[in-house]
Amino acid sequence: MMKTVFGVKCVVPNNYLVWEATRPLADCSICSNLSSVIILPNVTREEFTNYAYSYQPIIVKGAALHWLARKSFDYYFFKEMFERIEGAHESVEEECQFLNFKTDFATLREVFEMPPGRVKNSKGYKPWYIGWSNCHPEVLKEMRLHYSKPHFIPLNAEHSHVDFVFMGYQQGAFMHLDYITRLMWQAQLRGHKTWRLNPPPECEMMCKSFSFEVFPGDILLLDTRQWYHDTRIREGEFSITVSSEYG
Repeated sequence: MMKTVFGVKCVVPNNYLVWEATRPLADCSICSNLSSVIILPNVTREEFTNYAYSYQPIIVKGAALHWLARKSFDYYFFKEMFERIEGAHESVEEECQFLNFKTDFATLREVFEMPPGRVKNSKGYKPWYIGWSNCHPEVLKEMRLHYSKPHFIPLNAEHSHVDFVFMGYQQGAFMHLDYITRLMWQAQLRGHKTWRLNPPPECEMMCKSFSFEVFPGDILLLDTRQWYHDTRIREGEFSITVSSEYG
């Protein structure tokens, strides 16, 4: 991640070891009776009230099926937008965050320069999966024409001013915690993604690990600050999600 200090750019690494060593111990009682994800139909805001700030993972089925982003968002949508909007790439490099996970990409620019065969995960090319946060005002404005905040989230909830996009094939994210300030929602726009959740190490004797699959059009709500998680995409499928925070 790039920061500017007295006008000079320097690289500040995401130091997961430091974060892990200094994180507060979890209250294991909140996960001791959990062994699966809650699956809800496409609920109203009133019906969702009792679940809104739950520690238990929740899938709201079909809540994003009507979003335009399910058809419009793909690799080339974002490639064209980032090439067209002045300062879009710089905003990711200097203000936001690029997550390369297990790939060999150093920047989002490199992602949008890959050959067509790799874009499609053709035979002979390495699979790829990346994510990035969007904080450029014009980028966010254009993105949000294609989706909205989940309709069931409480009206008084605070929302992040940054939205993430995750896309790619197969490997997904490695096992990790998110060092964020609020709960996370993530809309699965394309592809099927399997999530595997592990409790914090201090809770392994009381809490269980489990996994579940999220389908296109579903919205997942998860406290990624407490659950260690990794993801994997169905073989041969392209996955794209949009994600943000609320609390």
